[in-house]
Amino acid sequence: MAGAQTDEAAEAVRGPAWDPVVRLTHWGIAAAVLLNGLLTEGGEAAHVWIGWAAFALLALRVVWGFAGPEEARFSAFPPSLSAARGHVSDVLAGRRRTHRSHDPLGALMTYALWSVLAVVVATGIAMEGGPFPEPGEAASVPFVSAATADEVGEEADDDHDEAGEGEEDEALEEVHEAAANLLLILAALHVAGVALESRRFGVNLVGPMIDGRRRGP
Repeated sequence: MAGAQTDEAAEAVRGPAWDPVVRLTHWGIAAAVLLNGLLTEGGEAAHVWIGWAAFALLALRVVWGFAGPEEARFSAFPPSLSAARGHVSDVLAGRRRTHRSHDPLGALMTYALWSVLAVVVATGIAMEGGPFPEPGEAASVPFVSAATADEVGEEADDDHDEAGEGEEDEALEEVHEAAANLLLILAALHVAGVALESRRFGVNLVGPMIDGRRRGP
């Protein structure tokens, strides 16, 4: 019995282990956010394709949150403001409580990142106006072709419609840009939080997200 308790205590102080799907979606989404946030330009074909890749990875992670192993399931890290406040109190008081999955603050950050990413993807899809970008063309909001000679009589109505679409597209673009910037800020805070918790516990929390092996002090 004593041996079992010792083993359980030793297991408790170790960082979580992450399965291949969690690691794939984590690093894939991180790469997509950095590429589209820092390197590609909005409207470029590469920007659009990377956005679709991020959407696919997010969808996979959501499915895995129900079908994956215990540590990957949503039930292992439910969002809880009260638990997050308790975690902050533990940090300030120097208490160290371990968690098999994300800690309460990490859980809130995870859901925040996913939610903001969903907004970025949704507004990007709306601006694209179709499932895939045209080869060699920038992504655009719902496409309006140039009026031909035999459509001159309809130009007034077209201009009115385009003005309305332009306002809607501008609003979408503003939301998209604001959400993308917020996503980068949250990602930076996430990295800082991981660094803080790794230092507090003396456990490498990044390693398990790379190779899937649980660490201990």
